[in-house]
Amino acid sequence: MKRVWASMLLCCCLGVAAAEAGEELPGALLAGAGLPREILLVGVERKNHTGADARGLVWEILRLVFEPAGLQVRTDTMPYTRAVGLVARGDADAWVGAYPEETAGALFPKWHYAAEVIAALGLARAPLPTLQDLGNFRLAWIRGYAFDKYLPRLQRYQEIQRYNGALAMLRLGHADYLIAARAELESVLAWAEAPDAYRITDLTLLPLYPGFADTPRGRELAALYDRRMGELVRSGELRPIFERWQQPYPFD
Repeated sequence: MKRVWASMLLCCCLGVAAAEAGEELPGALLAGAGLPREILLVGVERKNHTGADARGLVWEILRLVFEPAGLQVRTDTMPYTRAVGLVARGDADAWVGAYPEETAGALFPKWHYAAEVIAALGLARAPLPTLQDLGNFRLAWIRGYAFDKYLPRLQRYQEIQRYNGALAMLRLGHADYLIAARAELESVLAWAEAPDAYRITDLTLLPLYPGFADTPRGRELAALYDRRMGELVRSGELRPIFERWQQPYPFD
């Protein structure tokens, strides 16, 4: 028994000494006893943001958030609604690319990790849309996005299942504009046989969040995310990442 107490006292002393010396404690202690050793993040594949090869601005930011806290980050890319569904079922810890409070039953932290340009893709000969008159047009976007919550006075819109056929939909006059992040619209436009026949118009900036399951585990992960993001913004450690990926810094 004396040996057990001596061992416990030694461990406590070493932990206090490491903390006072400014050294990192083991990952399990940083992450907390209730947290897993790894975290699965899922989202739509976007070039230079959330690559299927685990590279990109977003994955790099979130690795810097979680890995120093003792959590190994795993990533996967998939359609948006599937990513949200995986989190809802508990098969993934968070999806990325979420807009604030867009999904009921999910938990959104206080800190965003980036901001993205929301734009409209339409025919080049169509009127130039603005954020103020967007409600006058027939719009479409991928099912699961809730742009009607963030863009003003929208009246006529439809949700589509996938981007296949989106260009034909515009060309045949079934919708005036396709709404999405500029990065996604650029990927859609890359399929066009005559890209000059289309035009992308920037509308606004929206902050991006991870969406966690509203469970005890999700709440712990969201609290850890908020704490680490606050530390990283205050220290300026995120700025070089945005510069390396040539993206605007959203925390000035």
